[in-house]
Amino acid sequence: MERRKALKALMSSAAGLAVAGKLSAGSVEDTFLTPLKGNINHSVCQWTYNFLSLEELCVLAKKLGLKAIDLIGPKDWNTLKKYNLDSSMCNGAEISLTKGWNDKQYHPTLIKNYAEHIELVAKAGYKNLICFSGNRNGIDDQAGMKTCADGLKQIMGLAEQKGVVIQMELFNSKVDHKDYMCDKSAWGVELCKLVGSPNFLLLYDIYHMQINEGDVIRTIKDNHRYFGHYHTAGVPGRHEIDESQELFYPAIMRAILATGFTGYVAQEFIPSAKEKKDKTEALRKAIKICDI
Repeated sequence: MERRKALKALMSSAAGLAVAGKLSAGSVEDTFLTPLKGNINHSVCQWTYNFLSLEELCVLAKKLGLKAIDLIGPKDWNTLKKYNLDSSMCNGAEISLTKGWNDKQYHPTLIKNYAEHIELVAKAGYKNLICFSGNRNGIDDQAGMKTCADGLKQIMGLAEQKGVVIQMELFNSKVDHKDYMCDKSAWGVELCKLVGSPNFLLLYDIYHMQINEGDVIRTIKDNHRYFGHYHTAGVPGRHEIDESQELFYPAIMRAILATGFTGYVAQEFIPSAKEKKDKTEALRKAIKICDI
């Protein structure tokens, strides 16, 4: 009888769940996950896992030990709060990826949108709000940088007052976002200096910058004070960040951690698997790879 009690207690404990998870042949939902180390704040971008409803993604995120979900706008924040998840990179103020701050014709709309969203982000208790340079469309890079700075400066006072960080994402213009202006980290860093606010930073997308310029670890070490957020994905293909691609993410994560970074690293790869359970397993594996 004592042995039965002991076995029953074991199976109801975390250790028992771990054993049960190992015995199960199911997907992530059935598997006990070893607690994360806590050195990296992990997130995932919703759009790459949109085969799940937001509710389903929240459940999966909690099971995997994630703290947040990226690229969520105001209408869905209540769902995140229900699961005690952070909106690690808020969106919804932008016009589009191609129509951005480098073109003065969009400034009236962008200034209005961002002023409204800064208030919403602050009220919700969040911190980061994404923005985009827009495409060149014949605009010179230096002129576009100055135009971006002129527009952004008109919202930075409010952002600083409300504790909201505006982050411009770096994209590659070689494969995915032809003609996008903010396509090199050096250009983005110069823009940060021109704006001159601690509340304007860059979203350093590792996938995009590997394609456009490479030298990822040195770039992070040299410019980390201008990087407020990171995105991941495998190169080539934007798929899983495993041994099938050219980037070695454990070394990149160690470099990020060594800078003293305390923000979020969000998975933004597109899972190549066909089955839902294999796609969710890919996310678990990615988190494990990055959990240094």
